[in-house]
Amino acid sequence: MRKSHGPAFRKELMKLMECGICRGTTVTSGMFHQLDCIACNASGWVCAETGDALPAEVMVQQLSMRLRNTTAALARANNRSTEELNNRRGAGGSHYTVD
Repeated sequence: MRKSHGPAFRKELMKLMECGICRGTTVTSGMFHQLDCIACNASGWVCAETGDALPAEVMVQQLSMRLRNTTAALARANNRSTEELNNRRGAGGSHYTVD
């Protein structure tokens, strides 16, 4: 059940999408030089639900949460793959295969 008023107890991960103007590059091309994209506040990301740029404070929190989740998922995948390659339970630290 979601709260209907007051601040949230926990920050929730918002759906983000690449900026349609700069296509995630954070800059747009001017006549002679590149300019910061004003559609996404030079972050490369906008809110997927509204298409609006998020304030810098909110964007930093959202990207930090995404980075933390992605890093944890990579660590879990890396642990899983190394355990499957060699379990080091056999003689001399070799792979043990219950044969």
